[in-house]
Amino acid sequence: MALNTKEKTKIVKEVGINEKDTGSSEVQIGLLSKAIDKLVLHLKKHPQDIHSKKGLITMVIKRKKLLAYLKKTSEKRYAVIIKKIGLKK
Repeated sequence: MALNTKEKTKIVKEVGINEKDTGSSEVQIGLLSKAIDKLVLHLKKHPQDIHSKKGLITMVIKRKKLLAYLKKTSEKRYAVIIKKIGLKK
């Protein structure tokens, strides 16, 4: 389930350093989290969709790696992004 442009720009404004910040770990984590949420809703309606389930697992693993990197490099930024996107860590 792809995010549209409006959703992406909203996430970039919320978690990014500035409006043109698209590559920072915080923005990538925010975008992945939104995509994961959309995919979970899809899979609740369509539990037999194996291909989407594999994509979900891949996204969760990528987000986990980005969070680990962020925690290792900057605890402060890690705590802020966890609070902004509402993850339990």
